[in-house]
Amino acid sequence: MKKNSISEDILKSIDQNRLPKHIAIIMDGNGRWATKKGLPRTAGHKRGMDTVDMVVTKSRDLGIKVLTLYAFSTENWRRPEKEVNFLMRLLKTYLIIQRKKMMRNNIKFNVIGRIQELPAIIRKEIEKTVKITSGNTALTLNIALNYGGRVEIIDAVRKLFKDLLAVKKDLNATDLVNSIDEETISNYLYTAGFPDPDLLIRTSGELRVSNFLLWQIAYSEIYITDTLWPDFSETDFYMAVLDYQKRDRRYGGVKSI
Repeated sequence: MKKNSISEDILKSIDQNRLPKHIAIIMDGNGRWATKKGLPRTAGHKRGMDTVDMVVTKSRDLGIKVLTLYAFSTENWRRPEKEVNFLMRLLKTYLIIQRKKMMRNNIKFNVIGRIQELPAIIRKEIEKTVKITSGNTALTLNIALNYGGRVEIIDAVRKLFKDLLAVKKDLNATDLVNSIDEETISNYLYTAGFPDPDLLIRTSGELRVSNFLLWQIAYSEIYITDTLWPDFSETDFYMAVLDYQKRDRRYGGVKSI
């Protein structure tokens, strides 16, 4: 059976009424993919962009409302300068090339992370893409750039307390602390306004979450595949969604009889 036929058969098995609203992906394995082929790590990152394009398109076609991709972490600055510079150029090229496609496919672009620390030219292209696509409604594409789950929580707490102290000066310390709940914290995260991920996909077989969406994935279903990101196909993507639909999501409760 041809690969396309397998993909189509899996797609037909997916229940359109039980789709995850939000899929998050840790895109791992670009460097290993390149090394296995005797290529520089940059070749893996470049090939990985083709997979990004495929997943975005298939998510939109499937009816997923939010897709969050872990592209560059706060720890990734420790990589060789040559590799980091290549990733920034690759991101700039992606934004410029993909804008028209995002508009055609009704995709809204968004970035989460400490964007202010990115190079000015990258911030400029991000702002332009966000503005141009702001009215699109089919799919929101979140790219996590200069992102870390712990710094996200730190940033949220700092902003929260700054706002509380400014607005609720009449409250004593106890009342101030007691006014904070889960919803309050969620509203100050980079992902405020988005549903938490229903499904977290990680490629390359690593069994860790790598400081990604630590608050938001509390009850996410996790799907791990040994496939390296550049080799992650539409069949792999559909398999992850189909596997999600087989899960019994109880959120800490007991299934009713």
